[in-house]
Amino acid sequence: METATAKTEEQVLEDKIENLIAIGAATATNCIPCFEHLYQKAIDSGITLAEIKRASEIAGQVKKGAHIALKNSINEIIGIKEACDLPCDQTANKSCCG
Repeated sequence: METATAKTEEQVLEDKIENLIAIGAATATNCIPCFEHLYQKAIDSGITLAEIKRASEIAGQVKKGAHIALKNSINEIIGIKEACDLPCDQTANKSCCG
């Protein structure tokens, strides 16, 4: 039988938060089978469609920033002077996430 102390030590985040992080990770990695599994798990646990959508949107925005950074690095490596502004550039005073 699991004790309350053991559960607290192993589970730092609430199930809802863990599910939403996993949904974001599945979105960011383009893993449709993972997303489908996690989506059903989230729905069954009471997570709303709005919460699922927002977790996916945030992951997509972070992924977009990472893709732009990759594109800029490739351009630099191959000698193209063109660089796109990162959505999370500190000078732009905004974040990839919002």
